[in-house]
Formats: sequence, C-alpha cells, structure tokens
Amino acid sequence: MPARSSLLIFAGAIIVAALAILWSTRTAGELADGLARQAQDVVARSGAREAQVSFATADGWPSRHALLTPTAELDEGTRADLAGAIAAIPGVGGVHWSDGTMLAESGEATFTSMHCQDDVASLLNARTLRFEESSADMDFGNDELLDEVAAALRPCLGSIIAITGHTDSSGDEAANLALSRDRADTVRRELVARGIPQDGLRARGVGASVPVEGLDPADPANRRIEFSVIAKVPLIPTPVDTPSAR
Repeated sequence: MPARSSLLIFAGAIIVAALAILWSTRTAGELADGLARQAQDVVARSGAREAQVSFATADGWPSRHALLTPTAELDEGTRADLAGAIAAIPGVGGVHWSDGTMLAESGEATFTSMHCQDDVASLLNARTLRFEESSADMDFGNDELLDEVAAALRPCLGSIIAITGHTDSSGDEAANLALSRDRADTVRRELVARGIPQDGLRARGVGASVPVEGLDPADPANRRIEFSVIAKVPLIPTPVDTPSAR
C-alpha cells in the first residue's frame, strides 16, 4: 500500500506540473500574440513595411523579445526608429534584428561597433576579395587576404560578424541579389575554414541596392564584400521565455 500511495502521489505531481506548463505556455502565447499585433500596427504606421515581426524563440516558444527580419534594405535611421517604437510597447522585453543589431528593454543599444570592423575595412580598402565573373566562385590569389581578414576578426570572436555582399547594377536585379548573397556565403565558408565560428557569422546579399557613395550604381567598384562587427550582450531570459511550472 505505501508503494502504491507513493506512485499515486508521484503521478498526481506529474499531472499537476503538466497542467501548469500547459497553462503557462497558453498564457505566454496569448501575451506574445498581443505584442505581435501591437508591433505589426507600429510597422504599418511607420511605413517601413519591409520588416516582419516575430515574438518567438528559435525553438518556437512564445517570447516577449521581438525579432525583426528585414525583407528589403532599410537605412539605419529607419531601423533605429522602428526598433525604438516597438521597444516602447509595454511588455516588450527587447528588440533585435535578425542580422545582428539589438535594442534592449530600456531602448538603449546593447550592441556596440567593434574595432575589428575598422581593421577589416582597412584591409579591403587596399585590396579586394575577387570572384569569377557572374559567379560566387572566388578567384585564385584570395587566400592571403582571407587569412588577414580572419586574423583581424579573431580578437572579436564572440561578437556577431555580418558579411554583406554587393553587386553593381548591371544585369537582372533578382540575379544580382542572389549572386551577392551567394558570394557572402562563400566568404563565410572561407572564414569558417580559417577557424572563425560559424554561429557568429551572418551572411546576406543586397544586390545593387546600396552602391558606394559617390559612385555610379553601374560602376564595377560596387562589386564588394563588407563586414559589420558588433559586440553582443546577452538578454536575461524572462519567465515567458522559459515556460515552466509556477
């Protein structure tokens, strides 16, 4: 009898815990859905419709931290204004962009530019990572420059490193966008091969949408790879982000 009673008590505890988790998840989901609706209204009013908003973790759990994903190129002012407006919604724990930049609960930036970005820019101002024409395959002779880029990035490991591919405006826009993304992916693979952790690298392509200031968009000098290196400060999980029995 004592063993049977213990078993019943244990089974009851499991049921209670499961119901508590289910209720917690449902409540968290309702909160996340409400925040998402408010954030979508903010996006619509801002006119920056090239952004999608999600209030969920990578595993699909509801979260009060907003993830913004740009669907087109947004200038830094628009990005900052939009993230700030969403961060001001009561209940939002933080706002961050899928390509790296973040606003914390207070609206202050928790990411800061790193000296590595300037170091890499200096390298690429003097020399260029070259690709075969209309291809994401790299030309021979890039190995030394890639070694130097990896060495310049290494002191900032643990940060998020965004790799952005650009093209000139010649050719089809959709093809240019895909090519710029493929070239950024190629550079990411080369850096991983040189010991830069893949989980800290973000590759994206913007085609010909962001030409070098002062250059004609068709100028071949617009075919380039740029790096942004930002230090990250991890968010502290909230009960909504880690559903559990209460």
